[in-house]
Amino acid sequence: MKRLFPWAFTVLLAAAGCSGKPAPATFTYAATGEITSLDPVTPYDAVSQGVIFNVYETLIGFERDRNDRFVPLLATKVPSRENGLISQDGRTYRFPIRKGVRFHDGSVMRPGDVRYSLMRFMLTDRAGGPSSLLLEPILGIASTRDKDGNISVDFAAVEKAVRVDGDDVVITLKEPFAPFLSIMARWSYVMSRAWATERGAWNGSGESWKKFNNPGRDQTVFSEAMNGTGAFLLERWDRPGRKLLLGRHEAYWREPAKLNRVMILSIPEFGTRKLLLQGGDADIIEVPRTYLSQVTGMPSVRIEDGLPRLLTDPSFFFTFDINQQANPDIGSGKLDGEGIPSNFFADKDLRKAFAYSFDYDAFINETFKGRAARARGPIPPGLPGYDPDGPMTTFDKKKAEAYFRKAWGGQVWKKGFRFTMTYNTGGDVREYACQILKKGVESINPKFKIDMRGLEWAAYLDRAQKRMMPLFSRGWTADYPDAHNFVFPYYHSKGRYPIAQGFKNETLDARIDEAVRTVDAQKRAGLYHEILKLGFEETPQLYTVHPPGVYAMRDRVRGFYDNAVFMGVYFYPLSRAE
Repeated sequence: MKRLFPWAFTVLLAAAGCSGKPAPATFTYAATGEITSLDPVTPYDAVSQGVIFNVYETLIGFERDRNDRFVPLLATKVPSRENGLISQDGRTYRFPIRKGVRFHDGSVMRPGDVRYSLMRFMLTDRAGGPSSLLLEPILGIASTRDKDGNISVDFAAVEKAVRVDGDDVVITLKEPFAPFLSIMARWSYVMSRAWATERGAWNGSGESWKKFNNPGRDQTVFSEAMNGTGAFLLERWDRPGRKLLLGRHEAYWREPAKLNRVMILSIPEFGTRKLLLQGGDADIIEVPRTYLSQVTGMPSVRIEDGLPRLLTDPSFFFTFDINQQANPDIGSGKLDGEGIPSNFFADKDLRKAFAYSFDYDAFINETFKGRAARARGPIPPGLPGYDPDGPMTTFDKKKAEAYFRKAWGGQVWKKGFRFTMTYNTGGDVREYACQILKKGVESINPKFKIDMRGLEWAAYLDRAQKRMMPLFSRGWTADYPDAHNFVFPYYHSKGRYPIAQGFKNETLDARIDEAVRTVDAQKRAGLYHEILKLGFEETPQLYTVHPPGVYAMRDRVRGFYDNAVFMGVYFYPLSRAE
């Protein structure tokens, strides 16, 4: 067994309680990543949003494990042209708001709370946060700030775009946006306006919103406080101890949850999660596929494998403009064999050389036992726009060498390089992918040296946004089920990763903007095929696989189902046989 982290023993005891077992009514989930914030508008990682999704609710949702069908939640109807709740031009959506829904503090939800929550989601717009998911379809922009960081959005336009009409909330889009309902099914979280303003948050006025724009991760009043309408409410978050406790919302508008309490543990080390599962102290754990054999056949444990995922992971991201300030990851900072310059990966031939240096087949067979689809780009199978015949790189050391010899006018091959490649601690599959890439690159020229380092999740996210990491391994899980949600964060200059990389291609930007405004499905698919070809030629990233999902759980768990766009585990349908 691997050595446990020093804090792991504390986590084991805290999860088990004095008797050595969890309290009978406490359901325990052991995740890999670390929760960074509880405010719906600031974190953009799966672990944090997995918690938020269980506490806050959206206007509409997905029908169980189907992501192509919607059901009403805080709205009483799913808008469509047939029921008259979507205008004929495809720009105006009307959501009738459910009456009698109570927040966790006991107050009643009103249409004004919905409007406030949607506007706050857009206007907070933390750098690297999720606000663009609503800003893009509603206002036609990806950020409230211009390229120099100055606020550029007109508050009057926001007020006009999201309004209350009687018992309805009406949203008018800048232009038709094909996946808008999918976005609303995942990101239209609702919180109480009165509760928020009483605690010093934005009060909803046009005079004060700017001072709440682009806060730090922990600079909003709700980074550690929650008040939603969901089936679970926040009881306690022990941030240093990396555990969070949810309690059942007894006044939930649907039937209350079957579980009384849920404990979520952040444990990056698999050996600790395995011990918790084996001893019955965890009900569900995350399992990297590299360790799946260690829990397969474990008594009283079942494996939920082959779960649907809209997922591209791991991917490798080249930073085009590396931050050199106090940065040990670039060595000397020069192309002298002992480091790399800040614009090292701006050379396309170099990026292609790395892409041909990765042993894709070995990775799939050794890590996933052949049970993963080879990635041809960021769009995963199962989405319109995925091209099964599109171009892709292969493991080809001769091609890799040829591109390395061309890179930087031949200077890379002559002088060599050294830098640090980064992965997140606990991301075992990503770590293994880094090892494969390191091995492939270093085998081509003895002057090529790559060091590796794992970082804990919060530090990892921070360094990525500051462009401190020359080459890093990460992935993308769908925010909503549409090809746009992959090509935009991977390829668009205003997307999540290009911002962190310093990458921009105007042709890709234009094609992506055109595709999302196109309603005709066949034409959209053709545009995405073109986008993938352009991306292949540019090679801003390296893509490996689209893996299926897998969890290990005690066989006492009942009611489990999974949706491809879930982030974490959805606890409402679950129960536990004692």
